[in-house]
Amino acid sequence: MSSSPVFVSGDVVRRVFVWKDAVDALQSAYSRPSSPAATPPRTVAKDQGSWLRTLPAIPPGGRYFGAKLMGMNGAAQSPGAEYVIVLFDRETSRIAAFVDANRVTAYRTAATSAAAVDRLLPDRPVRLAVLGSGLEASMHTRAFASVRTLASLTVFSPTPARRAEFAQTLSGELQVNVRPAASAQEAVVGADLVLAAARSRGELPILYGDWLEPGAAVVSIGSTVPEQREIDVSVVSRSDLIVCDALEEVLHETGDMIAARTAGVAFEDKAFSLADLMSGALDARVRAAVAPMFKSVGGGLQDVVVAELILTKALQQGLTTPLPITFETKR
Repeated sequence: MSSSPVFVSGDVVRRVFVWKDAVDALQSAYSRPSSPAATPPRTVAKDQGSWLRTLPAIPPGGRYFGAKLMGMNGAAQSPGAEYVIVLFDRETSRIAAFVDANRVTAYRTAATSAAAVDRLLPDRPVRLAVLGSGLEASMHTRAFASVRTLASLTVFSPTPARRAEFAQTLSGELQVNVRPAASAQEAVVGADLVLAAARSRGELPILYGDWLEPGAAVVSIGSTVPEQREIDVSVVSRSDLIVCDALEEVLHETGDMIAARTAGVAFEDKAFSLADLMSGALDARVRAAVAPMFKSVGGGLQDVVVAELILTKALQQGLTTPLPITFETKR
Protein backbone atom coordinates (compact mmCIF):
# COMPACT_ATOMS: atom_id res chain seq x y z
CA MET A 1 0.00 0.00 0.00
CA SER A 2 1.21 3.52 -0.78
CA SER A 3 1.85 6.06 1.97
CA SER A 4 -1.35 7.91 1.01
CA PRO A 5 -4.60 6.61 2.47
CA VAL A 6 -7.55 5.35 0.49
CA PHE A 7 -11.30 5.77 0.83
CA VAL A 8 -13.77 2.87 0.77
CA SER A 9 -17.26 4.05 -0.14
CA GLY A 10 -20.53 2.64 1.12
CA ASP A 11 -21.22 1.24 -2.33
CA VAL A 12 -17.93 -0.66 -2.31
CA VAL A 13 -18.66 -1.93 1.21
CA ARG A 14 -21.89 -3.47 -0.11
CA ARG A 15 -20.17 -4.95 -3.17
CA VAL A 16 -17.38 -6.80 -1.37
CA PHE A 17 -19.04 -7.85 1.88
CA VAL A 18 -19.65 -11.60 2.42
CA TRP A 19 -21.51 -12.78 5.53
CA LYS A 20 -19.65 -16.01 6.16
CA ASP A 21 -16.27 -14.31 5.77
CA ALA A 22 -17.24 -11.73 8.39
CA VAL A 23 -18.54 -14.40 10.77
CA ASP A 24 -15.32 -16.38 10.43
CA ALA A 25 -13.15 -13.28 10.95
CA LEU A 26 -15.04 -12.31 14.10
CA GLN A 27 -14.87 -15.82 15.51
CA SER A 28 -11.13 -15.82 14.93
CA ALA A 29 -10.63 -12.39 16.51
CA TYR A 30 -12.67 -13.18 19.61
CA SER A 31 -10.94 -16.54 20.08
CA ARG A 32 -7.48 -14.94 20.36
CA PRO A 33 -6.08 -13.74 23.69
CA SER A 34 -6.41 -9.97 23.99
CA SER A 35 -5.65 -7.35 26.60
CA PRO A 36 -8.61 -5.33 27.91
CA ALA A 37 -6.58 -2.23 27.04
CA ALA A 38 -6.81 -3.21 23.36
CA THR A 39 -10.59 -2.78 23.37
CA PRO A 40 -11.44 0.08 25.74
CA PRO A 41 -15.03 1.16 26.37
CA ARG A 42 -16.71 3.52 23.94
CA THR A 43 -16.71 7.21 24.71
CA VAL A 44 -19.49 9.71 24.00
CA ALA A 45 -19.06 13.48 23.96
CA LYS A 46 -22.28 15.53 24.19
CA ASP A 47 -23.09 19.22 24.19
CA GLN A 48 -26.10 21.31 23.14
CA GLY A 49 -27.65 18.69 20.88
CA SER A 50 -24.38 17.51 19.36
CA TRP A 51 -22.81 14.14 20.11
CA LEU A 52 -19.70 12.27 19.05
CA ARG A 53 -19.15 8.59 19.78
CA THR A 54 -15.77 6.87 19.49
CA LEU A 55 -15.12 3.10 19.43
CA PRO A 56 -11.39 2.24 19.28
CA ALA A 57 -9.83 -1.20 19.01
CA ILE A 58 -6.58 -3.02 18.30
CA PRO A 59 -7.74 -6.50 17.25
CA PRO A 60 -5.37 -9.37 18.04
CA GLY A 61 -3.62 -10.75 14.99
CA GLY A 62 -4.94 -8.19 12.52
CA ARG A 63 -2.94 -5.99 10.18
CA TYR A 64 -4.98 -2.91 10.98
CA PHE A 65 -6.15 -1.10 14.08
CA GLY A 66 -8.27 1.99 14.41
CA ALA A 67 -11.53 3.49 15.56
CA LYS A 68 -15.05 4.18 14.43
CA LEU A 69 -16.28 7.74 14.79
CA MET A 70 -19.90 8.79 14.49
CA GLY A 71 -21.46 12.13 15.15
CA MET A 72 -24.51 14.28 14.68
CA ASN A 73 -25.90 17.69 15.55
CA GLY A 74 -29.62 17.34 16.11
CA ALA A 75 -30.11 21.06 15.58
CA ALA A 76 -28.54 21.04 12.12
CA GLN A 77 -30.63 22.03 9.10
CA SER A 78 -30.70 18.41 7.90
CA PRO A 79 -29.69 16.34 10.95
CA GLY A 80 -28.32 12.87 10.40
CA ALA A 81 -25.44 10.77 11.66
CA GLU A 82 -22.38 9.90 9.58
CA TYR A 83 -20.00 7.07 10.41
CA VAL A 84 -16.36 6.58 9.48
CA ILE A 85 -13.77 3.97 10.44
CA VAL A 86 -10.16 5.14 10.39
CA LEU A 87 -7.68 2.28 9.94
CA PHE A 88 -3.97 2.41 10.78
CA ASP A 89 -1.55 -0.06 9.19
CA ARG A 90 0.58 -1.96 11.73
CA GLU A 91 3.30 -2.54 9.12
CA THR A 92 3.81 1.13 8.28
CA SER A 93 2.26 2.85 11.33
CA ARG A 94 0.44 5.13 8.85
CA ILE A 95 -3.22 5.95 8.35
CA ALA A 96 -4.22 3.44 5.70
CA ALA A 97 -7.90 4.02 4.99
CA PHE A 98 -11.15 5.76 5.72
CA VAL A 99 -14.13 3.40 5.44
CA ASP A 100 -17.72 4.62 5.20
CA ALA A 101 -19.12 2.81 8.23
CA ASN A 102 -22.86 3.29 7.92
CA ARG A 103 -23.48 -0.16 6.46
CA VAL A 104 -20.46 -1.65 8.26
CA THR A 105 -22.24 -1.01 11.56
CA ALA A 106 -25.24 -3.12 10.56
CA TYR A 107 -23.02 -5.79 9.03
CA ARG A 108 -20.76 -6.15 12.06
CA THR A 109 -23.61 -6.28 14.57
CA ALA A 110 -25.43 -9.00 12.69
CA ALA A 111 -22.27 -10.95 11.87
CA THR A 112 -21.26 -10.91 15.54
CA SER A 113 -24.67 -12.26 16.56
CA ALA A 114 -24.38 -14.98 13.91
CA ALA A 115 -20.90 -15.84 15.17
CA ALA A 116 -22.37 -16.35 18.64
CA VAL A 117 -25.38 -18.32 17.38
CA ASP A 118 -23.05 -20.59 15.42
CA ARG A 119 -21.35 -21.59 18.69
CA LEU A 120 -24.45 -21.60 20.91
CA LEU A 121 -26.89 -23.64 18.80
CA PRO A 122 -26.56 -27.20 17.48
CA ASP A 123 -25.78 -27.44 13.78
CA ARG A 124 -29.27 -28.13 12.50
CA PRO A 125 -32.10 -26.16 10.81
CA VAL A 126 -33.65 -23.50 13.02
CA ARG A 127 -37.12 -21.98 13.29
CA LEU A 128 -36.41 -18.27 13.50
CA ALA A 129 -38.70 -15.58 14.91
CA VAL A 130 -37.77 -11.95 14.23
CA LEU A 131 -39.19 -9.08 16.28
CA GLY A 132 -38.57 -6.05 14.13
CA SER A 133 -38.49 -5.27 10.42
CA GLY A 134 -35.81 -2.60 10.13
CA LEU A 135 -32.23 -2.72 8.90
CA GLU A 136 -30.86 -4.61 11.90
CA ALA A 137 -33.65 -7.18 11.71
CA SER A 138 -33.09 -7.85 8.02
CA MET A 139 -29.30 -7.95 8.37
CA HIS A 140 -29.50 -10.39 11.27
CA THR A 141 -31.80 -12.65 9.30
CA ARG A 142 -29.31 -12.74 6.44
CA ALA A 143 -26.44 -13.35 8.86
CA PHE A 144 -28.24 -16.22 10.60
CA ALA A 145 -28.99 -17.76 7.20
CA SER A 146 -25.23 -17.82 6.51
CA VAL A 147 -24.56 -20.12 9.49
CA ARG A 148 -27.80 -22.13 9.79
CA THR A 149 -30.50 -23.39 7.46
CA LEU A 150 -33.74 -21.57 8.21
CA ALA A 151 -36.50 -24.16 8.51
CA SER A 152 -39.07 -21.40 9.01
CA LEU A 153 -39.16 -17.65 9.56
CA THR A 154 -41.80 -15.56 11.30
CA VAL A 155 -41.66 -11.78 11.64
CA PHE A 156 -43.53 -9.25 13.74
CA SER A 157 -43.45 -5.49 13.32
CA PRO A 158 -45.97 -3.05 14.78
CA THR A 159 -46.60 -1.74 11.26
CA PRO A 160 -48.40 -4.32 9.08
CA ALA A 161 -47.01 -2.87 5.85
CA ARG A 162 -43.44 -3.08 7.15
CA ARG A 163 -43.71 -6.72 8.21
CA ALA A 164 -45.36 -7.60 4.89
CA GLU A 165 -42.52 -5.91 3.00
CA PHE A 166 -39.95 -7.70 5.17
CA ALA A 167 -41.62 -11.05 4.47
CA GLN A 168 -41.75 -10.45 0.73
CA THR A 169 -38.13 -9.31 0.46
CA LEU A 170 -36.55 -11.99 2.62
CA SER A 171 -38.65 -14.87 1.33
CA GLY A 172 -37.50 -14.16 -2.21
CA GLU A 173 -33.88 -13.55 -1.26
CA LEU A 174 -33.41 -16.48 1.13
CA GLN A 175 -35.86 -18.90 -0.51
CA VAL A 176 -37.67 -19.55 2.75
CA ASN A 177 -41.33 -19.14 3.64
CA VAL A 178 -41.70 -15.99 5.77
CA ARG A 179 -44.90 -15.58 7.75
CA PRO A 180 -45.92 -12.16 9.11
CA ALA A 181 -47.38 -12.37 12.63
CA ALA A 182 -49.95 -10.06 14.17
CA SER A 183 -48.17 -9.86 17.54
CA ALA A 184 -44.78 -10.50 19.07
CA GLN A 185 -46.22 -13.31 21.17
CA GLU A 186 -47.67 -14.99 18.10
CA ALA A 187 -44.36 -14.66 16.25
CA VAL A 188 -42.31 -16.60 18.80
CA VAL A 189 -44.64 -19.61 19.01
CA GLY A 190 -42.69 -22.69 17.91
CA ALA A 191 -39.43 -20.77 17.42
CA ASP A 192 -36.14 -22.15 18.66
CA LEU A 193 -34.24 -18.92 17.89
CA VAL A 194 -35.74 -15.50 18.64
CA LEU A 195 -34.20 -12.20 17.54
CA ALA A 196 -35.29 -9.11 19.47
CA ALA A 197 -34.47 -6.13 17.25
CA ALA A 198 -37.35 -3.72 17.78
CA ARG A 199 -37.32 -1.57 20.88
CA SER A 200 -40.76 -0.18 21.64
CA ARG A 201 -41.35 3.56 21.30
CA GLY A 202 -42.19 3.73 24.98
CA GLU A 203 -39.11 1.71 26.00
CA LEU A 204 -41.30 -1.15 27.24
CA PRO A 205 -40.29 -4.82 26.87
CA ILE A 206 -41.32 -6.48 23.62
CA LEU A 207 -40.44 -10.06 24.65
CA TYR A 208 -41.45 -12.03 27.75
CA GLY A 209 -40.01 -15.25 29.12
CA ASP A 210 -43.29 -17.18 29.35
CA TRP A 211 -43.87 -16.68 25.62
CA LEU A 212 -40.75 -18.65 24.71
CA GLU A 213 -40.63 -22.34 23.88
CA PRO A 214 -38.58 -24.59 26.18
CA GLY A 215 -35.05 -24.59 24.81
CA ALA A 216 -35.47 -21.48 22.68
CA ALA A 217 -32.40 -19.25 22.33
CA VAL A 218 -32.63 -15.45 22.34
CA VAL A 219 -30.54 -12.78 20.63
CA SER A 220 -31.15 -9.27 21.96
CA ILE A 221 -29.54 -6.23 20.34
CA GLY A 222 -31.83 -3.27 21.04
CA SER A 223 -31.01 -2.18 24.60
CA THR A 224 -27.52 -0.69 24.53
CA VAL A 225 -27.74 2.19 27.04
CA PRO A 226 -29.47 2.59 30.43
CA GLU A 227 -32.49 4.39 28.97
CA GLN A 228 -33.41 1.62 26.52
CA ARG A 229 -35.59 -1.45 27.08
CA GLU A 230 -36.24 -4.44 24.87
CA ILE A 231 -36.60 -7.74 26.78
CA ASP A 232 -38.52 -8.28 30.01
CA VAL A 233 -36.70 -9.29 33.18
CA SER A 234 -38.39 -12.69 32.84
CA VAL A 235 -36.27 -13.38 29.75
CA VAL A 236 -33.13 -12.69 31.77
CA SER A 237 -34.42 -14.88 34.59
CA ARG A 238 -35.13 -17.90 32.31
CA SER A 239 -31.73 -17.70 30.60
CA ASP A 240 -29.24 -20.21 31.98
CA LEU A 241 -26.33 -18.91 29.88
CA ILE A 242 -25.92 -15.25 28.92
CA VAL A 243 -23.14 -14.40 26.48
CA CYS A 244 -22.23 -10.73 26.06
CA ASP A 245 -20.04 -9.11 23.43
CA ALA A 246 -18.94 -6.46 25.97
CA LEU A 247 -19.53 -8.07 29.34
CA GLU A 248 -19.30 -5.07 31.67
CA GLU A 249 -21.23 -2.76 29.36
CA VAL A 250 -24.05 -5.26 28.89
CA LEU A 251 -24.38 -6.10 32.58
CA HIS A 252 -24.11 -2.59 33.98
CA GLU A 253 -25.04 -0.11 31.24
CA THR A 254 -28.07 -1.57 29.44
CA GLY A 255 -31.62 -0.86 30.51
CA ASP A 256 -32.67 -4.51 30.34
CA MET A 257 -30.02 -5.73 32.74
CA ILE A 258 -30.40 -2.75 35.04
CA ALA A 259 -34.12 -3.54 35.27
CA ALA A 260 -33.39 -7.21 35.95
CA ARG A 261 -30.97 -6.32 38.74
CA THR A 262 -33.52 -3.93 40.25
CA ALA A 263 -36.12 -6.71 40.16
CA GLY A 264 -33.79 -9.00 42.10
CA VAL A 265 -32.88 -11.29 39.21
CA ALA A 266 -29.46 -12.85 39.75
CA PHE A 267 -27.48 -13.16 36.55
CA GLU A 268 -23.82 -12.36 37.24
CA ASP A 269 -22.88 -16.03 37.72
CA LYS A 270 -24.38 -17.09 34.40
CA ALA A 271 -23.03 -14.24 32.27
CA PHE A 272 -19.84 -14.61 30.23
CA SER A 273 -17.95 -12.81 27.49
CA LEU A 274 -18.06 -13.58 23.80
CA ALA A 275 -14.33 -14.22 24.02
CA ASP A 276 -15.02 -17.00 26.53
CA LEU A 277 -17.49 -18.54 24.08
CA MET A 278 -15.14 -18.34 21.10
CA SER A 279 -12.11 -19.63 22.99
CA GLY A 280 -13.92 -22.83 23.95
CA ALA A 281 -13.94 -22.00 27.66
CA LEU A 282 -17.74 -22.33 27.73
CA ASP A 283 -18.08 -25.56 25.75
CA ALA A 284 -19.39 -27.56 28.72
CA ARG A 285 -21.86 -24.81 29.66
CA VAL A 286 -23.07 -24.53 26.07
CA ARG A 287 -23.77 -28.27 25.92
CA ALA A 288 -25.74 -28.07 29.17
CA ALA A 289 -27.63 -24.85 28.38
CA VAL A 290 -31.34 -25.09 27.60
CA ALA A 291 -32.11 -21.35 27.40
CA PRO A 292 -29.05 -19.47 26.09
CA MET A 293 -29.08 -15.77 25.28
CA PHE A 294 -26.67 -13.55 23.39
CA LYS A 295 -26.89 -9.87 24.27
CA SER A 296 -24.99 -7.29 22.28
CA VAL A 297 -24.12 -3.61 22.56
CA GLY A 298 -21.58 -3.57 19.72
CA GLY A 299 -17.93 -2.64 19.96
CA GLY A 300 -14.91 -1.25 18.20
CA LEU A 301 -13.35 -4.69 17.79
CA GLN A 302 -16.24 -5.71 15.56
CA ASP A 303 -15.99 -2.50 13.53
CA VAL A 304 -12.27 -2.79 12.91
CA VAL A 305 -12.28 -6.52 12.15
CA VAL A 306 -15.04 -6.16 9.55
CA ALA A 307 -13.52 -2.97 8.14
CA GLU A 308 -10.19 -4.76 7.67
CA LEU A 309 -11.93 -7.57 5.82
CA ILE A 310 -13.69 -5.04 3.56
CA LEU A 311 -10.54 -2.98 2.95
CA THR A 312 -8.53 -6.08 2.03
CA LYS A 313 -11.14 -7.22 -0.50
CA ALA A 314 -11.54 -3.72 -1.92
CA LEU A 315 -7.78 -3.40 -2.42
CA GLN A 316 -7.60 -6.80 -4.10
CA GLN A 317 -10.40 -5.85 -6.47
CA GLY A 318 -9.11 -2.35 -7.19
CA LEU A 319 -12.21 -0.70 -5.77
CA THR A 320 -10.68 1.80 -3.34
CA THR A 321 -10.42 5.52 -4.06
CA PRO A 322 -6.87 6.89 -3.63
CA LEU A 323 -6.82 10.13 -1.66
CA PRO A 324 -4.44 12.88 -2.82
CA ILE A 325 -3.35 13.62 0.72
CA THR A 326 -0.50 12.87 3.08
CA PHE A 327 -0.21 13.28 6.82
CA GLU A 328 2.77 14.71 8.64
CA THR A 329 4.49 12.12 10.81
CA LYS A 330 5.59 13.02 14.31
CA ARG A 331 8.74 11.19 15.35
